[in-house]
Amino acid sequence: MNDEKLKEEVRKACEILRNGGVILYPTDTIWGIGCDATNEDAVKKVYELKHREDSKAMLVLLDDVGKLASYVTVPDIAYDLLEVNDKPMTVIYPGAKNMAKNLIATDGTIGIRITSEAFTKALLYRFHRPIVSTSANISGEPSPKCFAEISDAVKAAVDHVVDYRQGETANPAPSSIIKLGAGGEIQIIRK
Repeated sequence: MNDEKLKEEVRKACEILRNGGVILYPTDTIWGIGCDATNEDAVKKVYELKHREDSKAMLVLLDDVGKLASYVTVPDIAYDLLEVNDKPMTVIYPGAKNMAKNLIATDGTIGIRITSEAFTKALLYRFHRPIVSTSANISGEPSPKCFAEISDAVKAAVDHVVDYRQGETANPAPSSIIKLGAGGEIQIIRK
Protein backbone atom coordinates (compact mmCIF):
# COMPACT_ATOMS: atom_id res chain seq x y z
CA MET A 1 0.00 0.00 0.00
CA ASN A 2 1.36 3.40 -0.87
CA ASP A 3 1.62 6.35 1.51
CA GLU A 4 -1.39 8.14 0.00
CA LYS A 5 -3.62 5.10 0.50
CA LEU A 6 -2.39 4.71 4.09
CA LYS A 7 -3.08 8.40 4.79
CA GLU A 8 -6.59 8.12 3.32
CA GLU A 9 -7.39 5.03 5.44
CA VAL A 10 -6.08 6.81 8.56
CA ARG A 11 -8.24 9.85 7.73
CA LYS A 12 -11.39 7.73 7.26
CA ALA A 13 -10.84 5.72 10.45
CA CYS A 14 -10.07 8.87 12.44
CA GLU A 15 -13.33 10.48 11.28
CA ILE A 16 -15.33 7.41 12.36
CA LEU A 17 -13.62 7.36 15.77
CA ARG A 18 -14.23 11.08 16.34
CA ASN A 19 -17.94 10.51 15.65
CA GLY A 20 -18.17 7.74 18.27
CA GLY A 21 -18.01 4.91 15.72
CA VAL A 22 -16.42 1.48 15.79
CA ILE A 23 -13.71 0.30 13.39
CA LEU A 24 -12.23 -3.03 12.36
CA TYR A 25 -8.49 -2.54 11.89
CA PRO A 26 -5.09 -4.27 11.73
CA THR A 27 -2.83 -4.04 14.77
CA ASP A 28 0.66 -5.19 15.71
CA THR A 29 -0.84 -8.58 16.65
CA ILE A 30 -4.24 -9.64 15.27
CA TRP A 31 -7.07 -7.62 13.71
CA GLY A 32 -8.95 -5.62 16.29
CA ILE A 33 -12.27 -3.98 16.95
CA GLY A 34 -11.67 -0.46 18.15
CA CYS A 35 -13.16 2.82 19.23
CA ASP A 36 -12.25 6.00 21.09
CA ALA A 37 -11.10 4.75 24.51
CA THR A 38 -12.31 7.99 26.12
CA ASN A 39 -15.89 7.71 24.79
CA GLU A 40 -18.15 5.68 27.10
CA ASP A 41 -20.91 5.28 24.47
CA ALA A 42 -18.44 4.03 21.86
CA VAL A 43 -16.96 1.54 24.34
CA LYS A 44 -20.49 0.32 25.11
CA LYS A 45 -21.01 -0.34 21.38
CA VAL A 46 -17.92 -2.56 21.33
CA TYR A 47 -19.14 -4.57 24.35
CA GLU A 48 -22.53 -5.00 22.65
CA LEU A 49 -20.97 -6.00 19.32
CA LYS A 50 -18.86 -8.65 21.07
CA HIS A 51 -21.76 -9.80 23.30
CA ARG A 52 -19.39 -9.28 26.20
CA GLU A 53 -20.05 -8.19 29.76
CA ASP A 54 -18.61 -4.79 30.47
CA SER A 55 -17.00 -6.12 33.64
CA LYS A 56 -14.43 -7.84 31.39
CA ALA A 57 -11.84 -5.16 30.59
CA MET A 58 -10.45 -4.48 27.13
CA LEU A 59 -7.00 -3.13 26.34
CA VAL A 60 -6.09 0.08 24.59
CA LEU A 61 -3.35 1.12 22.22
CA LEU A 62 -1.11 4.17 22.38
CA ASP A 63 1.56 5.26 19.91
CA ASP A 64 4.09 6.70 22.35
CA VAL A 65 5.45 5.81 25.80
CA GLY A 66 5.42 9.52 26.67
CA LYS A 67 1.60 9.50 26.64
CA LEU A 68 1.23 6.81 29.34
CA ALA A 69 1.24 9.18 32.32
CA SER A 70 -1.85 10.94 30.92
CA TYR A 71 -3.85 7.72 31.36
CA VAL A 72 -2.29 5.62 34.14
CA THR A 73 0.08 5.60 37.10
CA VAL A 74 3.39 4.50 35.59
CA PRO A 75 5.72 2.62 37.96
CA ASP A 76 9.39 3.33 37.08
CA ILE A 77 9.97 -0.32 36.14
CA ALA A 78 7.48 0.09 33.25
CA TYR A 79 9.87 2.30 31.30
CA ASP A 80 12.66 -0.25 31.69
CA LEU A 81 10.39 -3.10 30.53
CA LEU A 82 9.17 -1.15 27.51
CA GLU A 83 12.69 -0.13 26.54
CA VAL A 84 14.06 -3.69 26.40
CA ASN A 85 10.95 -5.31 24.94
CA ASP A 86 11.24 -6.43 21.32
CA LYS A 87 7.75 -7.83 20.67
CA PRO A 88 4.19 -6.67 21.36
CA MET A 89 3.63 -6.42 25.11
CA THR A 90 0.48 -5.36 26.93
CA VAL A 91 1.12 -3.89 30.35
CA ILE A 92 -1.71 -3.68 32.88
CA TYR A 93 -1.18 -0.46 34.81
CA PRO A 94 -2.72 0.77 38.07
CA GLY A 95 -4.47 4.11 38.45
CA ALA A 96 -6.34 4.33 35.15
CA LYS A 97 -7.65 7.83 34.41
CA ASN A 98 -8.98 9.96 31.54
CA MET A 99 -10.57 6.91 29.91
CA ALA A 100 -14.16 5.76 29.55
CA LYS A 101 -15.25 4.48 32.97
CA ASN A 102 -16.74 1.31 31.44
CA LEU A 103 -13.30 0.45 30.05
CA ILE A 104 -11.46 0.49 33.38
CA ALA A 105 -11.31 -2.75 35.40
CA THR A 106 -12.98 -2.83 38.82
CA ASP A 107 -9.55 -2.67 40.49
CA GLY A 108 -8.76 0.58 38.66
CA THR A 109 -6.34 -0.97 36.17
CA ILE A 110 -6.18 -0.93 32.40
CA GLY A 111 -4.06 -2.79 29.85
CA ILE A 112 -2.11 -0.63 27.40
CA ARG A 113 0.10 -1.67 24.50
CA ILE A 114 2.43 0.75 22.75
CA THR A 115 2.18 -0.08 19.06
CA SER A 116 4.85 0.19 16.40
CA GLU A 117 2.65 -1.12 13.55
CA ALA A 118 2.42 1.45 10.71
CA PHE A 119 -1.37 1.87 10.44
CA THR A 120 -2.22 1.99 14.15
CA LYS A 121 0.75 4.22 14.94
CA ALA A 122 -0.33 6.71 12.24
CA LEU A 123 -3.97 6.54 13.38
CA LEU A 124 -3.11 7.10 17.04
CA TYR A 125 -0.80 9.98 16.16
CA ARG A 126 -3.58 11.70 14.20
CA PHE A 127 -6.39 10.85 16.64
CA HIS A 128 -4.55 12.13 19.78
CA ARG A 129 -6.36 9.69 22.09
CA PRO A 130 -6.03 6.00 22.99
CA ILE A 131 -7.99 3.47 20.94
CA VAL A 132 -9.64 0.29 22.21
CA SER A 133 -8.19 -2.89 20.77
CA THR A 134 -10.07 -6.12 21.30
CA SER A 135 -10.05 -9.26 19.18
CA ALA A 136 -12.30 -9.20 16.11
CA ASN A 137 -14.70 -11.91 17.24
CA ILE A 138 -17.85 -12.46 19.27
CA SER A 139 -16.96 -13.42 22.87
CA GLY A 140 -16.50 -17.15 23.24
CA GLU A 141 -15.57 -17.68 19.58
CA PRO A 142 -11.95 -18.23 18.50
CA SER A 143 -9.92 -15.11 17.74
CA PRO A 144 -9.33 -14.79 14.00
CA LYS A 145 -5.67 -15.07 13.04
CA CYS A 146 -6.07 -13.00 9.86
CA PHE A 147 -8.65 -10.78 8.15
CA ALA A 148 -10.08 -13.68 6.09
CA GLU A 149 -11.08 -15.49 9.32
CA ILE A 150 -13.16 -12.58 10.67
CA SER A 151 -16.86 -13.42 10.58
CA ASP A 152 -19.22 -11.55 8.28
CA ALA A 153 -21.30 -10.71 11.37
CA VAL A 154 -18.40 -8.78 12.90
CA LYS A 155 -17.56 -7.05 9.59
CA ALA A 156 -21.20 -5.97 9.22
CA ALA A 157 -21.47 -4.73 12.81
CA VAL A 158 -18.69 -2.12 12.65
CA ASP A 159 -18.95 1.36 11.16
CA HIS A 160 -15.78 1.04 9.07
CA VAL A 161 -13.49 -1.77 7.91
CA VAL A 162 -9.98 -0.49 7.29
CA ASP A 163 -8.71 -1.35 3.82
CA TYR A 164 -5.12 -2.12 4.77
CA ARG A 165 -3.26 -5.45 5.23
CA GLN A 166 -6.42 -7.47 4.50
CA GLY A 167 -4.56 -9.95 2.28
CA GLU A 168 -2.04 -11.05 4.91
CA THR A 169 -2.31 -14.64 6.09
CA ALA A 170 0.41 -14.67 8.74
CA ASN A 171 -0.39 -16.10 12.14
CA PRO A 172 0.86 -13.37 14.50
CA ALA A 173 1.63 -14.22 18.08
CA PRO A 174 -0.52 -12.56 20.74
CA SER A 175 1.16 -9.98 22.93
CA SER A 176 2.73 -10.91 26.20
CA ILE A 177 0.79 -9.54 29.19
CA ILE A 178 2.40 -8.17 32.34
CA LYS A 179 0.59 -6.62 35.30
CA LEU A 180 2.38 -3.95 37.31
CA GLY A 181 1.55 -2.95 40.87
CA ALA A 182 1.76 0.66 42.05
CA GLY A 183 5.03 -0.22 43.81
CA GLY A 184 6.51 -1.80 40.68
CA GLU A 185 5.56 -5.41 41.49
CA ILE A 186 5.52 -7.54 38.32
CA GLN A 187 3.08 -10.33 37.59
CA ILE A 188 3.41 -12.23 34.31
CA ILE A 189 -0.05 -13.03 32.94
CA ARG A 190 0.99 -14.38 29.50
CA LYS A 191 4.53 -14.89 28.19
